Amino acid sequence: MTTAPTKQKRQLLADPAMTESTPGSEFAQAASLGSGGEDVTVSFRAYLPTAFPLFADRPRYTVRQLMKMATIRDGNARYVHEPRPERDRREVSGTTFATSPEAQFKPTLGEAELTDIGVSLPVPPGLLEHPRLLASFIDYRLLVRFGTTENQVLLHGSDDGKVPGLVGLPGSRVSRTEREPVDLLTDAAAMVEETGGSCDGIVAHNAVYWQAVESGLLGKLAEAGIRISRTRMIARNQVLLGDFRAATTFLDPEISTLTLRRGAAEDGGDLLEASSRMGLAVHLPQHLVLLSQEGAGA
Repeated sequence: MTTAPTKQKRQLLADPAMTESTPGSEFAQAASLGSGGEDVTVSFRAYLPTAFPLFADRPRYTVRQLMKMATIRDGNARYVHEPRPERDRREVSGTTFATSPEAQFKPTLGEAELTDIGVSLPVPPGLLEHPRLLASFIDYRLLVRFGTTENQVLLHGSDDGKVPGLVGLPGSRVSRTEREPVDLLTDAAAMVEETGGSCDGIVAHNAVYWQAVESGLLGKLAEAGIRISRTRMIARNQVLLGDFRAATTFLDPEISTLTLRRGAAEDGGDLLEASSRMGLAVHLPQHLVLLSQEGAGA
């Protein structure tokens, strides 16, 4: 049975914006005060994946962290979109502004839609009797899965089509090669900048990331101000490079929920669900370059 007075659950929160606490501790407190056997829903004025505790002392960039962030009101958001015109697809800039690709960009007004993304986990039997363990389970296990789901959505799009995926994004550029992607990262970074951007981020598979560590390239990229987001949500034979902060804005209306659903798991047990609302504005798709190794498996 779903808890009717959701408003009461919100009132129980000591820190709904999570300025001093964590989603897990806030939810465990609310769940412990609820009556047994009922669903529990708790709302937050924050974006849940940002609260993953290990970000504080073990920084590992997500795709979102390569982007500009904007806190917005709930609802579709207007933004300026500047694609390259199809009639002028020059790849290399001349030595004057008039002969640069960006001289031909035509600004238009776009509208980004918001969508809810999330993840769920079955609750181990007996866990609800231990509030501290429940809090840790949410903060360390549920939220890390949420981060993986977020990377998937940003790279490949949301199921409802409201968030476009950056891999294969219309208007972005593709560089195909037979060589290992790690061998061409600096060439592709220079290619990003031919449209007037400044390459500030790379999304790569974990295997490519550690190849860059082994070769010493990772440190050199860091010196150039380039951050790498490593994730299994991109194929091993692909690397996405771009001026992420100029090209994209991650939209956050600060609407999230944690829900305990009684008996909703496949085995009849309880289920924990985390959900956050988000959107993505793509201003300059041509500032993104997908480096793809041909003839290689994903």
